Amino acid sequence: MAWGSGKMNLPSHTVTNGNVSVDSGHARLNELGYKQELKRDLSMFSNFAFSFSIISVLTGITTLYNTGLNFGGTISLVYGWLIAGAFSLFVGLSMAEICSSYPTSGGLYYWSAKLAGPKWAPFASWLTGWFNIVGQWAVTTSIDFSLAQLIQVMILLSTGGKNGGGYEASKYVVIAFHGGILLMHAIINSLPISVLSFFGQLAAAWNLVGVVVLMILIPSVATERASAKFVFTHFNTDNGDGISSKVYIFVLGLLMSQYTLSGYDASAHMTEETKNADKNGPKGIISAIGISIIFGWGYLLGITFAVTNIPYLLSEDNDAGGYAIAEIFYLAFKNRFGSGVGGIVCLGVVAVAIFFCGMSSVTSNSRMAYAFSRDGAMPLSSFWHKVNKQEVPINAVWLSAVISFCMALTYLGSEVAFQAMVSIATIGLYIAYALPIFFRVTLARKSFIPGPFNLGRYGILVGWVAVLWVATITVLFSLPVAYPVTSETLNYTPVAVCGLLILTVSAWIFSARHWFKDYGS
Repeated sequence: MAWGSGKMNLPSHTVTNGNVSVDSGHARLNELGYKQELKRDLSMFSNFAFSFSIISVLTGITTLYNTGLNFGGTISLVYGWLIAGAFSLFVGLSMAEICSSYPTSGGLYYWSAKLAGPKWAPFASWLTGWFNIVGQWAVTTSIDFSLAQLIQVMILLSTGGKNGGGYEASKYVVIAFHGGILLMHAIINSLPISVLSFFGQLAAAWNLVGVVVLMILIPSVATERASAKFVFTHFNTDNGDGISSKVYIFVLGLLMSQYTLSGYDASAHMTEETKNADKNGPKGIISAIGISIIFGWGYLLGITFAVTNIPYLLSEDNDAGGYAIAEIFYLAFKNRFGSGVGGIVCLGVVAVAIFFCGMSSVTSNSRMAYAFSRDGAMPLSSFWHKVNKQEVPINAVWLSAVISFCMALTYLGSEVAFQAMVSIATIGLYIAYALPIFFRVTLARKSFIPGPFNLGRYGILVGWVAVLWVATITVLFSLPVAYPVTSETLNYTPVAVCGLLILTVSAWIFSARHWFKDYGS
């Protein structure tokens, strides 16, 4: 299936073949020029479960709660979540509509190729694919690294806390934890998809039940609770970072919500393993975002009602060393029962959710690497897209784990470099989300042929809202987060994202444009 043909294949969502019933996703995959190599065994719930466990509100909110508290406090947390959630839903709806028409493991980069038209297809596909895969690797790095940090905080609290002579792990120990976690994730992801599907469903259940338990338990146990007025109206301008503009502070506080609400492209990457993927893939994307918004808001409210002293929670001199949610959990139990053990157990519930989140993230990474190398875009492509006897892209799984470990090694050199790496996780990934949507509302405005799930006449409007939101957050998250700006306080996000853009475009100009032309074998 060469690009040169110019005509797009029309989706005819066939479900019968003579008298034999054929899966509509399988039929559509064949129409798109690919043969079924992965085992198609996932239900709609399993597909949803992978995206839901990568969004994992327990992971994102727990890890970045400090950011929200510091920049704007409870207002940033409570309202920022709803704003980021609403716009993420626009992005998700547009992605779901495209996913319904093109249910392949490649997801975003394949969509860009199809929607950009024959002239731009190879370049659009190349750019989207590299932003997607590097963004995904950065997501896995940051998820597993945040778990390593949480384990370190749990050990600190278990050994007496910062003020009681507790054990504070060095950064080398934290990196060793990170490596161990990635190793476990690679081993689990080497198992057949039926086993992985079970883990994925368990992860979704754990996230749902964990959120409900913690949002009720923590404020119930806490001896001091915030008033509703404090939770819904308190604006914290005391950030110690030299920023006084309320709008600016609120915008920086949005990062927590936006970072959490990402990763739902997993539903698209799992479509070649999902039954009736042209219908169930889109449902997976939308339900994962919608349910995450509701449960995430509940979790945020529950935890925030246990917040009374923001400066103390953010202080590095508290028992958790400045890890706000860990301190909230620990204090709630210590003040009520004289011991913080219950709080450490609650942190364990979050740690398991983060573990599942990283596991699903490696699954999604490996499917993307499998598809991208199947289309010849990666060095040593033929090696990375090999599938083992259990129909698992095993080499792509281990590649993803190794690269995520290497990305985390920047932490040993400089925390600033590590933060830049993590920023690609939000911005790089969202740019990859926006590119196919942009082509859908511009170049393919008239030629796009929707699948069974479509937005009808609202498709273009929803698409433009999604594209403009991504453009807005790309600018917002590149702004300085502290003044005066020094080499220590500089926000390296634009440096990291522009670096990735320059590398990708250079590789295209000097090499890839000569050979990355056809795909679909």
